[in-house]
Amino acid sequence: MDYVDFSWVKEFPAAITVCDPDGIILEMNDKSAKTFAADGGLALIGKNALDCHPGESRGKLERLMAARQKNVYTIEKNGVKKLIYQSPWFAEGQYAGFIEFAFEIPFDMPHFIRD
Repeated sequence: MDYVDFSWVKEFPAAITVCDPDGIILEMNDKSAKTFAADGGLALIGKNALDCHPGESRGKLERLMAARQKNVYTIEKNGVKKLIYQSPWFAEGQYAGFIEFAFEIPFDMPHFIRD
């Protein structure tokens, strides 16, 4: 397989956080580092993402990671609406961990049904 340049991820306008199977944060793009700046930003790389989730949210993330299930929802915080997409990821067919994408979305977003 030829080399693929993934440098576009660094400045992609959604927060991307990648963890290994145990929850250790492996990668964060610029938007993720900015989103989690108050918690340490890029210094979170090497830390466990589960430690960033208190109580019920930690338990839910543990269950999702163990079951290798995706979780998709929207949130509103500080006047910003986001789509959160959490999903297992795989490398060469083997479970490699969990990834979270957080996209800022408009409050009134069009929805299309296409046949």
